[in-house]
Amino acid sequence: MTNILFYLFGSETNEQSILENMSYVMLLMGGVTFLILLFENVPYGRYASKRYGFPVNVKFAWFVQEMPALVVPLLLLLTTSAARASYLPNRLLIAMYLCHYLQRSLIYPFLIRGGKPTPFLSFASAFVFCVFNGYLQVRYLSHFAMYPAEWITQPCFILGFIMWLMGMLINIHSDHILRNLRKPGETDYKIPKGGLFRYVSGANFLGEIMEWAGFAVASWSIQSASFAIFTLVVLSSRAVSHHR
Repeated sequence: MTNILFYLFGSETNEQSILENMSYVMLLMGGVTFLILLFENVPYGRYASKRYGFPVNVKFAWFVQEMPALVVPLLLLLTTSAARASYLPNRLLIAMYLCHYLQRSLIYPFLIRGGKPTPFLSFASAFVFCVFNGYLQVRYLSHFAMYPAEWITQPCFILGFIMWLMGMLINIHSDHILRNLRKPGETDYKIPKGGLFRYVSGANFLGEIMEWAGFAVASWSIQSASFAIFTLVVLSSRAVSHHR
């Protein structure tokens, strides 16, 4: 894969510059998405519509669309030089990223009960985004990100790690509550109770927003910050729609 990257970018300097530009593209995507979501809901789940393509089985969609966020990073780690991946701060940050997508691609889809099919456009868009973001986050962390040896003892990393861990636990627990609202075969929506749902109507979204905000604080880079902001835009919009 190293040869492919060299063919595409020509040099590591060019690749590093492109990674930074990809981050700005994601910020632009976040701005455009924010404007679109003022008038339209993200078309999956309860907001699924035939306008956005033929329906894809929800378990299959989640499994396939999230998989690139796991496979692309693993290919980068196993088939490229990954010059910075041997450093402890980089390893921990990569592990934080992979831990989320191990759960999201290999566990979460198979726990789904009921649920509406995902429109093809939403499925395809999520797949492309996971390829894009998987490369952006892990290529930067594995080959370019430079941290001092004591980074893991710094307030940024410690605070970010705590936020990431709490966010992931909230997200998983909230998904568990949502899943158990339905009996086998049911697809209708019910009001969740318990956990952080006692205080907010989108506890699962809050958990994932917190998770990636923590990741951004811990890694302290434009790459992770752009992802956290994009996540905030999409999931906060969805949370507001659910609350209404």
